[in-house]
Amino acid sequence: MEGESLVNVVLGVDPGTAITGYGVVGETISGDFALLACGVIRTAPETPMHLRLLELFDDILALMREFAPDAMAIEKLFFGRNVTTAIAVGQARGVLLVAAAQQGLEVVEYTPAEIKQAVSGYGNAGKEQMQEMVRQLLGLSQIPEPDDAADGAAVAICHLQTARFRHL
Repeated sequence: MEGESLVNVVLGVDPGTAITGYGVVGETISGDFALLACGVIRTAPETPMHLRLLELFDDILALMREFAPDAMAIEKLFFGRNVTTAIAVGQARGVLLVAAAQQGLEVVEYTPAEIKQAVSGYGNAGKEQMQEMVRQLLGLSQIPEPDDAADGAAVAICHLQTARFRHL
């Protein structure tokens, strides 16, 4: 895989206002996955929301410019019991979607169950199972840290796996 050309690069994003996880994953000509980058974008809770969203926008835009992905895959908003959290995540998603639109990226959204199904083969997979599958699929010696970074990589892998089936 060393030196093998990438045919598709995806920026996977697990959105959040406090922490946004991301993974940039490439697919090689032979169909293997390569982790190009992963990490988190953190914003300080004491910072006003509009400035946190601007920081998220600037940081994700820098990643898009550095890695020039072919697409951005993002987790769909899941409405739980905490409406305040859902609204904050929705704001973060909006900023991420605008950044992708500005860069002319294809944007594809996946539910948590779709991500779990594509990565582990089981739509109700647990966090540990998902992290181990991300590690294996990317050929890593360790699971990406922190959890949000592994989640971002999982979203990217989901898109690459799903795109294979769409292509067939």
